Amino acid sequence: MINFYKTIDGKLEILQEIENGCWINVVDPTSDEISELCEKYGFEKDFIMSALDEEETSHIDKEDDQTFIISDVPYVQNEGENIYYSTIPLGIIVSSQHILTISLKETVIIREIIEGSIKNINTSFKTQFVLYLQLKIASKYLLYLKQIDRLSKYVEKKLHQSMRNKELIQLLDLRKSLVFFSTSLKANEATLEKMMRGRVIKLYEEDQDLLEDVLIEVKQAIEMSTIYSNVLSGTMDAFASIISNNLNIVMKVLTSITILMAIPTMIASFYGMNVKDLPLPYTWFPLAFAGVVTLIVGIILWKKGMFK
Repeated sequence: MINFYKTIDGKLEILQEIENGCWINVVDPTSDEISELCEKYGFEKDFIMSALDEEETSHIDKEDDQTFIISDVPYVQNEGENIYYSTIPLGIIVSSQHILTISLKETVIIREIIEGSIKNINTSFKTQFVLYLQLKIASKYLLYLKQIDRLSKYVEKKLHQSMRNKELIQLLDLRKSLVFFSTSLKANEATLEKMMRGRVIKLYEEDQDLLEDVLIEVKQAIEMSTIYSNVLSGTMDAFASIISNNLNIVMKVLTSITILMAIPTMIASFYGMNVKDLPLPYTWFPLAFAGVVTLIVGIILWKKGMFK
């Protein structure tokens, strides 16, 4: 799907046809649309195919008059009661006349920009547009990191009430999400620092200040993801130790009960054998003897804390 947008009288308006200074947004393009972007609008095919690769990491490249930027953007999806956080690549191609953004899936970041969440954005100022987009990406990372922190606390509270695999799997998914975020943020930081040098993309004085703000947001997100990841990792290790300790307690109690049950079984087995010279071969004696021995062993095990 290909859509055209342009800032007209301070507002982002949708266009029917491409114009100079417009923004082209592409989501999950077909092969015909990819051919149209390359042949009709002159965008590099290698750049477009790289942006559609789910495994592509953040980087910046330049070919002739086109600058290609890949940024990892946060992505959230709901599957039943579970919420999954991940990242997907967003390709940005800056040419002499247009800006192109392309991705495999529609992201909330692009949707919010279209809906006007960024004030005073102008598609004619291509560098500024790219930096505002990067700032929006960094802000969304911070928002999702706070959501992950709240969700992990909620799951932890549920684990205090009942040790279930469902909550442990949720914590594991959140831990994986933090790893994805941390890796993507560090790659984005490296790309932004390369942009800061001004060799790949031209930066004006006001752009320098905006880029510094973006880097501050990204560094803050990296620090948050590292802290949350360490806390969540420690929490999971603590719950793993608790579960292991509970299992040891259960096994200790079951072993003690097994010992107590084995005593009367063993004594009854002696008197059930077809041999002579067993003491007091009467029904009451093995029963009484088994009861006394079981009681004595039970008291010993109790004093040693085997039933706690």
